[in-house]
Amino acid sequence: MGNGLRKGLTSYGDAGFSLFLRKAFIKAAGYSDDALDRPIVGITNTASDYNPCHGNAAQLIEAAKRGVMLAGAMPMVFPTISIHESFAHPTSMYLRNLMAMDTEEMIRAQPMDAVIVIGGCDKTLPAQVMAAASVDLPTVVIPVGPMVVGHHRGEVLGACTDCRRLWGAHRAGEIDEQEIETVNGRLAPSVGTCMVMGTASTMACMIEAMGLALPMAGTIPAPHAERVRLAEASGACAAAMAKSGGPRPSQIMTKAAIRNAQVVMQAIGGSTNGVIHLTAMANRAGIDLDLASLDAIGRAVPVLVDLKPSGDHYMEHFHHAGGVPKLLAELGDLIDLDAPTITGATLRDVVAAAEDVPGQTVIRSPRQPIKPVGAMAVLTGNLAPRGALIKHSAATARLLQHEGRALVFDSIPDMAARIDDPDLDVSAEDVLVLRNAGPKGAPGMPEAGYLPIPKKLARAGVKDMVRISDARMSGTAFGTIVLHVTPESAVGGPLALVRSGDRIRLDVAGRRIDLLVDEAELSARAAALEAPARPDWAARGYARLFHDTVTQADQGCDFDFMRREG
Repeated sequence: MGNGLRKGLTSYGDAGFSLFLRKAFIKAAGYSDDALDRPIVGITNTASDYNPCHGNAAQLIEAAKRGVMLAGAMPMVFPTISIHESFAHPTSMYLRNLMAMDTEEMIRAQPMDAVIVIGGCDKTLPAQVMAAASVDLPTVVIPVGPMVVGHHRGEVLGACTDCRRLWGAHRAGEIDEQEIETVNGRLAPSVGTCMVMGTASTMACMIEAMGLALPMAGTIPAPHAERVRLAEASGACAAAMAKSGGPRPSQIMTKAAIRNAQVVMQAIGGSTNGVIHLTAMANRAGIDLDLASLDAIGRAVPVLVDLKPSGDHYMEHFHHAGGVPKLLAELGDLIDLDAPTITGATLRDVVAAAEDVPGQTVIRSPRQPIKPVGAMAVLTGNLAPRGALIKHSAATARLLQHEGRALVFDSIPDMAARIDDPDLDVSAEDVLVLRNAGPKGAPGMPEAGYLPIPKKLARAGVKDMVRISDARMSGTAFGTIVLHVTPESAVGGPLALVRSGDRIRLDVAGRRIDLLVDEAELSARAAALEAPARPDWAARGYARLFHDTVTQADQGCDFDFMRREG
């Protein structure tokens, strides 16, 4: 197979000619034989004018290249798809698998002995790790890092938990048009990912805990010089891996590493999106992620990081308190510290070097947690036979045991058309239900699970209600919200059987979500359902591939043919 420039030669029927032609063309870019004879480190370029989260990508690429060259290898930068959460129609989740396929095939197609993937915005890091696991080439992950905080009227602001909170206040008439426009310019004061514990921060911290990135990679703010130095160090690490041939993702993404990621996800108050992404990443490595084990971990692992939306602080505060290494130190025996990392060190070595910051209160000890149990719980019941999630660390305590009347929205457009109707028959004790918003139904399982409080209730002071859907929710959001109801309604899941006026019971302590309708009636409703047909939006191309092969939330929403058998 060969290494360096000799790796993966284009098929012309003559290997010698293939190498000759490859060298002839690359020499047109001014490379010397000395450069071309070295091990090659590929570096992804996910910069895009549509992706402000990756606004520092060019700087990180240059630093990574410097690290590679100082360590004696040859860096080669190549573009891949770039996805930004707010600029992806219909949803970034719809495009995650496309980015994973693009990244995988570009790594396979081009000669490289190791690869550095640089990403951050919500779906990009999971897509890149999914690709890396499938190719199994030595890989270093460099997250772009979180934004720094914003300020307004003496208050610290963060995208996007405060986006949602302040927009809710605007909908309720508490903030006028002029002030919400002022806030709009202060929520995201720098490049980088959301500075709260949204999906981007969740994935960066989990990937660091899995050993796929250097220590502190998950938390250094995007504009800081330390982020650039980390990129240089990552380049040096990738060069060493290119020379030695390892470790490969299959040696890092072990069952112990996946479990460590689950523990960290619970302890940081992580995004529910992280469950879908970790499931897809684990499946690419041939490992099953069991929702029951996630729930068991949640019962044993407290939330230790005081960060929005579960707490009060922001990512830069988490970083200055010691970051993931300090968190791992506090978690102690809950983490498998013998798990390896890309540097050859174990997590035990990482913990030994963790900084102890006197007086910091962002990373708590298990004796003084933010929440006594983990961030999220897994629910089952007749509404979710294969599971649903609730981020109870960001929910209203009194609503965690609740029974109410269902108010059903058949689709996202239906919800948008009726939610603010002053004649809507709704009370604060009702349960809002959104269906046809799952992987196949929407499409792409959008972050529509954060159903807005009906305007007339918001103006009456209602801040939270029980909300249920087969959609996702941003990790930046808060509220008593049941998500990822599986199977989704578009494939005939029980959510399709709910009618407005039915009673629904949420019992988080008992880990159940149930429709209080007798089995005979449910069977009759199920028999009356029309068989799902391929919708118009899925007639051709990637949309058809997505609709026909995407799996349900409990299987990671990956394509059914992409899983690696363990």
